[in-house]
Amino acid sequence: MGLFNHVVPTLTIDELASYTRFLIISFENNKLQNKSPFLIDKALKSIGGELKSVKRLRSGDLLIETVSSLQTKSFLLAKTFLDLPVSVTPHKTLNTCRGVISESELLGTSEGEILEGFSTQGVTHVRRIKIKRGNDTFDTKHLILTFRTTILPATIKAGYLNCKVRPYIPSPLRCFKCQRFGHSKTSCRSTTTNCARCSESGHEDASCTNPELCYNCKGNHSASSKNCPKWTEEKQIQSVRVLQRKSYQEARKVIEARTPAFKLCIVFFSS
Repeated sequence: MGLFNHVVPTLTIDELASYTRFLIISFENNKLQNKSPFLIDKALKSIGGELKSVKRLRSGDLLIETVSSLQTKSFLLAKTFLDLPVSVTPHKTLNTCRGVISESELLGTSEGEILEGFSTQGVTHVRRIKIKRGNDTFDTKHLILTFRTTILPATIKAGYLNCKVRPYIPSPLRCFKCQRFGHSKTSCRSTTTNCARCSESGHEDASCTNPELCYNCKGNHSASSKNCPKWTEEKQIQSVRVLQRKSYQEARKVIEARTPAFKLCIVFFSS
């Protein structure tokens, strides 16, 4: 089943609305592009009343945040908007959250069994964190859980165990092509490949014997080093993004606005 075991529950519209607060309103061929913000706001209010937030995405779609399950249901049932056919769907990631539990008594239990045991508590994915030593991979006691809610529970029951849940802060996303942070190789717009070891273009790090030089901070280490101050900054960005539920760009602005002396004290778990 890939990296994750996944439960796809059959939900009624009321069950879906009970935890969904972020919705995408889509239009064919970006037909809303030339509509007035005043007109759009009036149409939104006519469907479900005053929303918590509204944002137009680059795609032309609208990202809305509702204030209640009743309001969510009203939008999920909508078929037209300003006399245009409309599709209203839950946002793929904003309606869920991820947490980490650390329980040695679950080390011998499969991810599938753990997921089955947690499914009644709103868990939809389970992934065990693994570590690599040489050519061998080992399981750890740390499990990443995805919850069907925007509010992370403080604890979760695993049979007779009461497990503390902590926020899952993913490792910074670094492009293996250009070596910059914030995007992946598949979405990289750079026309050149930079070496992760020496930062020069035209070759990859596997065959590189040049001295280490970080592309991002120009320090004497590779771009993949966790000792890089840029990596530390990116980890703080990920923390703000998760804990304050902001976009990557919004989280970056928060970190950049802080003083250089700021240090974030939090336990990190690498995926």
